[in-house]
Amino acid sequence: TGGLPEAKKEDELPFHVVAYDFGAKRNILRMLVDRGCRLTIVPAQTSAEDVLKMNPDGIFLSNGPGDPAPCDYAITAIQKFLETDIPVFGICLGHQLLALASGAKTVKMKFGHHGGNHPVKDVEKNVVMITAQNHGFAVDEATLPANLRVTHKSLFDGTLQGIHRTDKPAFSFQGHPEASPGPHDAAPLFDHFIELIEQYRKTAN
Repeated sequence: TGGLPEAKKEDELPFHVVAYDFGAKRNILRMLVDRGCRLTIVPAQTSAEDVLKMNPDGIFLSNGPGDPAPCDYAITAIQKFLETDIPVFGICLGHQLLALASGAKTVKMKFGHHGGNHPVKDVEKNVVMITAQNHGFAVDEATLPANLRVTHKSLFDGTLQGIHRTDKPAFSFQGHPEASPGPHDAAPLFDHFIELIEQYRKTAN
């Protein structure tokens, strides 16, 4: 039969990740499951306290529509997560929320980014990735605090596409890594999340 491949059994998924659903795409969640993550998907308004009671190995902030700035509930929760050492990974809206929770600001873009072939430069590895994009807001690079480093930039207009906290295992990316069938250039971001989770598990146990 066609359709999605069989999900792995729970005991084959060693990492417990809580995924905030701001409008999550199934393919993005599948990229986590494929890497051994057992997902607990929670609504956007879920408090940090409720999530921390679940003892997650990592926290995923999904994509979603609209302006991130009014999402106070999510920003407050992320700030609490950043007081711990639990790895945090944000995509698209989740990227903007991590930036806001860290003290940066977002701006409405004149045209926004929409479509499937957006070149993004990984400034640390000096490679170009082809990504899917769908956003009308961007993190304002000029407002980044000292503990956020730039990891990715758009080759279309130079806007910020990725950040990593220098003091916490938290990072994020503006594009959509999954857009199947389409570019999978951003798959190493998911691998990095797993590396951070493995490091966290070693120190937490």
